[in-house]
Amino acid sequence: MSQQLVVGIDIGGTNTKFGIVDRRGNILCDGRMLTNQHEEVTGFLEELHGHLALLIEQVGGMENIKGIGVGAPNGNFYTGNIEYAPNLRWKGIVPLAKLLEEKFGLPTVLTNDANAAALGELIYGAARGMKDFIVITLGTGVGSGIVANGQLIYGHDGFAGELGHIIVIPGGRLHPGTGAHGSLEAYASATGVTKTAIEFLNNRPECKSLLRNYKPEEINSKVIYEAAIKGDALALEIYEFTGQVLGAALANFVMFSSPEAIILFGGLTNAGDLIMDPVRKHMEENLLPIFQNKVKLLFSELKESDAAILGASALAWEMKD
Repeated sequence: MSQQLVVGIDIGGTNTKFGIVDRRGNILCDGRMLTNQHEEVTGFLEELHGHLALLIEQVGGMENIKGIGVGAPNGNFYTGNIEYAPNLRWKGIVPLAKLLEEKFGLPTVLTNDANAAALGELIYGAARGMKDFIVITLGTGVGSGIVANGQLIYGHDGFAGELGHIIVIPGGRLHPGTGAHGSLEAYASATGVTKTAIEFLNNRPECKSLLRNYKPEEINSKVIYEAAIKGDALALEIYEFTGQVLGAALANFVMFSSPEAIILFGGLTNAGDLIMDPVRKHMEENLLPIFQNKVKLLFSELKESDAAILGASALAWEMKD
C-alpha cells in the first residue's frame, strides 16, 4: 500500500479545500477551512497541518502518501511560489511549496488554482478526451486554465492564462486588489456580480426590486439568484449584463486558441441557465463566422469542491519518485 495516495489542496480567496486522493481519482476523505481569516501564511499553515494530519492518520499514516499537489491563486508551477495574489491576504511572494514540504516532510508541487481545475476536468471531468479547451473559474475571482494540443499552457514564466485580468471595459470598475480598471474579474466574479447589483440599485432609485429588501452588505450572488428565479426584473438584468461582459470576453478567448470547449466552473455557475443563456448569446454574437456554433459551452461535470482538489492531486501523481 505504500505511497498509493496523494494530498490535493485547493486554496481559494475565501476557502481552502483539501482531500486525500487515490490513483483512480477517489477522494477518500476531505475537509475545508477559511483562507481569509489568516493574515499571515504561518497561521494558515498551522491550521492546515492540523486538519490534514487527522486525515492522513485516517488513511494509514504518512508512509502511504506520495506527495502534495496544490492549486492556489497566482501559483507558479516553475517556482512553487504564490506571487502577488490579489485575492489573498498574504502579499508579495510566498514560497508555499517549500513551506509545505518543511511542514509535512513530503514533496510538494504547486500551480495556479484554475490550472489545477483544468487538470481535474481533463482527467476526471467534462474535458475527458479533449486536447483543446479552456476552463474558466467563476468564484471569488475569475481564473482560467488553458489546454492546447493536449498540454496545459504555463508560458515562459509560469503565469500564462490570467484571463480574469484582461481589460473588458477600458476605464471601467476598479479592481481593489490589482488597481486595474475594467478587468473581467471586476464584473464576472461573484464579487463583481454583487457590485453590479449595488450599482444598479443606486443608479436606479425608481426601479422596484426584491433586492431592495436587503442592506447593501447583505447582497450576494445567492440573494441575486433567489430574486432572479422569482422573476425580479432587476436581478435578471444583472445576469444579462454579466453575461454580456463574460460572453464578449469568451469570444476573444475562442478567437485566440480555437478550443473545442469552454468549461465554466465555480459558484456563479449555480445560477444555471440564468447565466449560461446570456453568456452563450453574447459569445456567439461577438465571434467571427468561422468560429460561430463550433465551441461547446459547458458547465463542469465535477462537484465544485472536487475539481481543483483532483487537479491538484494529479500534479502530485506526476512527480518523479
